[in-house]
Amino acid sequence: MTKITIKKILKKKNKSNITCLTAYSKNIAQIIDKYCDIILVGDSLANVLYGMKNTKEIKLDTMILHGRTVKNATKRSLVVFDMPYNTYSNKFLAYKNAKKVMSLTKCDGIKLEGGKKIVNIIKYLTKKGIPVMGHVGLLPQTSSSFKVKGRKSLQRKHIFEDAMTISKSGAFAMVIECVVESLAKIITKNSSIPTIGIGASKYCDGQILVTDDMLGLSSYFPRFVKKYLDLNKLIDKSVKNYVKDVKMRKFPSWKNTYK
Repeated sequence: MTKITIKKILKKKNKSNITCLTAYSKNIAQIIDKYCDIILVGDSLANVLYGMKNTKEIKLDTMILHGRTVKNATKRSLVVFDMPYNTYSNKFLAYKNAKKVMSLTKCDGIKLEGGKKIVNIIKYLTKKGIPVMGHVGLLPQTSSSFKVKGRKSLQRKHIFEDAMTISKSGAFAMVIECVVESLAKIITKNSSIPTIGIGASKYCDGQILVTDDMLGLSSYFPRFVKKYLDLNKLIDKSVKNYVKDVKMRKFPSWKNTYK
């Protein structure tokens, strides 16, 4: 099994689509590791696993526990760690926290949200040897409204400028979240690094989804999500059958009993 490296990700630019999903646990990581180029230990686990209102609430040490678990379960994919809100407000804090993450999780890189405002932080980290993935468009950690971006000309201009800044910052890739198709296409065409879309059209160099969304486990599904399975219904049915078997003394049967 050949390990996916940052160099291999960079070589995929304009050649082959990059496949990405999120993982927060050993079981999921082991499955998607067989197929995905990149596994993101996303701060979306705040909502998905812990039921928090937004990603701002998740703490670095909690993320590190999940990052270490995912990395230990992964052999092939590039594992990227989503730096939580307020852990990279300046370059010195960013380096301190990123160094801690890389040391404790052994992840292959980190992801930061933002454009021109964080470019100096990205440059500082990459010079220190820490691989960085950028994130432009909708920024869940700081956005006040979760609406599609890039329909208004001024907003479109700012997002494009952010993306071009990230492209030249030393980052090895960037996520483009929830922007109109035409803008994602222009960004991807002009970016020197791979773009990975989430709600940003087929014109990006790759795609990412939250795995729980894709499997139908979530309670809310944005337009950009395609459900490949309705796991909620399958789990519901399985639990219902289990409870029925226990009540009727059909479980455990002789097959499940030690003699």
